[in-house]
Amino acid sequence: MPTLDEVCARALSLPCSPALLPRLITLLERPDADIEDLARLIQLDPVLASATVRMANSVFFSGGAKVGTVADAVMRLGARELYRLAALSLASRWMSIEVEGYRWEAGDFCRASLVKAVAAEALAMRTRRVDPALAYTCGLVHEIGKLAVAFACPEAFAGIRARCTAAGCTWLEAETAELGFNHAAVSARLLAEWKFPEAVVVVAAFNPPAGTIPDEHRALAAHLHAADHLAAAFGAGQGEDAFLYTLNQDLLAEQGLDAETLDAALPVVLERAARLLGERLTNGKIVF
Repeated sequence: MPTLDEVCARALSLPCSPALLPRLITLLERPDADIEDLARLIQLDPVLASATVRMANSVFFSGGAKVGTVADAVMRLGARELYRLAALSLASRWMSIEVEGYRWEAGDFCRASLVKAVAAEALAMRTRRVDPALAYTCGLVHEIGKLAVAFACPEAFAGIRARCTAAGCTWLEAETAELGFNHAAVSARLLAEWKFPEAVVVVAAFNPPAGTIPDEHRALAAHLHAADHLAAAFGAGQGEDAFLYTLNQDLLAEQGLDAETLDAALPVVLERAARLLGERLTNGKIVF
C-alpha cells in the first residue's frame, strides 16, 4: 500500500487544485482589499473569471443589465456570493476527478461536499458561534482526503469494507488499520500544503471530532460534525461510509446543536442545495 506521504504526493500532482482559494480567503479578510484586488486574483483562473461574469449576468443577479468585466461582476455579486462561487468553482473541479472507492457515482463527492458546506453555513448562521463563511469553506473541503485515498489506494477498499463488517468498527478505524493512516490525516496534510487557514486544517484532522480537539476549534468542529450528520440524513452523494461513524452527541450539545436545532436547519439546507444544484441534486456530474 502507498504511504501517507505517497498518497499526498500523488494528490498534489493532480491538476486543478483549489490552491487559489486560500489566497481569496486571505484577501477577503483584508480591510483594505478593494474590487480591483479581487478582480486581479480571480483573473488568474480563466475558468473562475468566466464563471464570475456568467453568474453576475444571470437572471438572479442582473436585473436585465449585463456586465462585461470581472471587476463589474465582482461589484455586482458582492463578497459573500463571490466567495461562494469561487469556492464551488475551484473545489468542484478537483472533486470531479473520477475515482473508484466509497462506491460513489459520478458527481457524488462534490454533491455531498456542497450539501455539507451549505449545512455548516446554515448552522453557523443559526447559532452565531462560528463564522458562516469559514464553516462553509470547511464543509466544502474538510473531507478532500477521501478523493486522494480513493485515487491512490483503490485496492485497499475491499479490506476496509471487510474489516468494518467483521469488527463492527467505524470506517475511519478500518482505514487506519488497513492503511496505517486515514482520510482525515490526508485531508489535513493536503489543506496545509495548499495553505488553508489553520482552523480549516485542524477540523479536517479531527473528523469526526475527538475529545482532544483544541479548545479554540471545538465550536467549528462541532458545526462540521453536525453538518456531516445532516448531509448523511439527506443522503445526496453519500458514499458507503456515510453512517459508519460515531456521533459525538456531547460535543454537539455543548455547542447548542441539539436535535431541535438540526431539525430546524434541515429544510433550509435542502432548499439552498436544491437551488444551487437543480436537477443535479441527486445524480449527474457537477462542474461550476
